[in-house]
Amino acid sequence: MSDITVGIRSIGCYVPDGIRDSAWIARASDIPEQVIREKFGIKQIHKAGREETVSSMGVEAARRALNGMDPKELDMVVYCGSEYKDFYLFNCAAAIQYGLGAVNAAVFEIHNLCSAGVWGLKVLKAMMIQDPTLKKVLMVSSSKEGDLINYRDSDSRFMFNFGDGAAAVLLERGLGENVILESAMIADGQFARDVSVPGVGCQNFEAFDRMDPGDKYLRVMDVRNMKERLDPVTMDNFIRAVAQAADNSGFGRDHIDYLAPIFMKRSILAHLLDQFGLTEAQTYVLEEYGHCQSADCFISLWEGERAGKLKAGDRAVLVSAGTGYTWAATAVQWGPWHG
Repeated sequence: MSDITVGIRSIGCYVPDGIRDSAWIARASDIPEQVIREKFGIKQIHKAGREETVSSMGVEAARRALNGMDPKELDMVVYCGSEYKDFYLFNCAAAIQYGLGAVNAAVFEIHNLCSAGVWGLKVLKAMMIQDPTLKKVLMVSSSKEGDLINYRDSDSRFMFNFGDGAAAVLLERGLGENVILESAMIADGQFARDVSVPGVGCQNFEAFDRMDPGDKYLRVMDVRNMKERLDPVTMDNFIRAVAQAADNSGFGRDHIDYLAPIFMKRSILAHLLDQFGLTEAQTYVLEEYGHCQSADCFISLWEGERAGKLKAGDRAVLVSAGTGYTWAATAVQWGPWHG
């Protein structure tokens, strides 16, 4: 194992001013507000305006993460957010690099749907350890997937928690704090075709001009069938991914101090916390953000530290899942690194 560390120097978060609260979602979906708040776990989500794009929100989060640092010091800018970007077949990482003025930075993108940010830490850590020229790397996740949700489609109701926003993470080679440890992933490709925007893509290119209006939204193709296959495995896979990341990192599943998860309603989150002897005081519930794609875990770290829940010396595990289906976790030793 390399003695070189890669740590999180800072995190920046941005959410737009627009709000869709539980009452708005209830009206739009014809689902009682109490169900939206209690069963879905949503108090509110943020909604970007027409003028705000995935790249512009990413630039804003990135500026906050840099916190005055000259963007010219960046060696690489990486985008790991929603695949629904400003344009179809569009290099969002390049747009963010240009918007920041990070003229010396290489760019590329990591896509794995909502687990891309958690897994991206592993990818970038390995790259930065191997390549001494990669001293400062910025990873950005941004999402405007609220555009793709049809609130009248009850089969897509598990996506009603999608909110808009962005997070950026500044990574530094050799940094002796907030050190990225080890990761774990479980993948099950049987779910690859269950969720998509069915009207867009090479499979339907010839029929694009005749696209059904409903096919421009993010849809679940057969919600009952997916649920029957997913429900029996998803919690076990969340638990396995967290446990493996903790075990791979050397401190073990019984010594986790903070959990930074993808958006989960309180009941599911409480069950996951309980598996590791944790309480709600050791996490951050994203009920006022909703699900901001792979930015969720970084928002949780940022808010957790601000709230005094995530403290120096804590062993944190970020855990997320992406349709397709993947469950991924990465451990981070928060605060000063003592080896």
